[in-house]
Amino acid sequence: MRTTLDNVFMQLCKDYPEMHLEQDATGEIIMMAPAGAGTGGRNSKLVCQLENWVTASGLGKSFESSAGFTLPNGARRAPDAAWVRMERWNTLTVAEQEGFAPLCPDFVVELRSPSDRLPRLRAKMREYIAQGARLGWLIDPRRRVVEIYRPGRLVETLKDPGTVSGEGVLPGFVLDLGDIL
Repeated sequence: MRTTLDNVFMQLCKDYPEMHLEQDATGEIIMMAPAGAGTGGRNSKLVCQLENWVTASGLGKSFESSAGFTLPNGARRAPDAAWVRMERWNTLTVAEQEGFAPLCPDFVVELRSPSDRLPRLRAKMREYIAQGARLGWLIDPRRRVVEIYRPGRLVETLKDPGTVSGEGVLPGFVLDLGDIL
């Protein structure tokens, strides 16, 4: 049954490339509304800062919201921003790199849009951590809050921060939240 759902998902992705689709670990296909201009602009600022750090550091690959990953539990997710260490990325074949890469990113960001429900986003963040992410940020401009997710630790909540650090996972990366929150 799961193979059939996987095939349906992949065909939907091919037939409707303009749609933002994900698939949870049970095979349920999740359709999400496209981000509005405000959220898209914020995400662009976020991804640009991440990519600038990646280019300068050479420590991995960055991705924006159209890149999908197949997590170890079978879910197919597309975080708003993500990063994978170069050593892990280079273990994938070219075909794996071109498709839904079969790994959980080391770092993920979800940027809450007005149509996003907070419980669903928090569940995704917990899933990323459970599937191997080493650091995750849930950025909520509406509440002016950043929730930081790490393996084996309680979620840390920062209220109205000016910046947030990539800690030891992304050494030297500091996200300026001025145009994002």
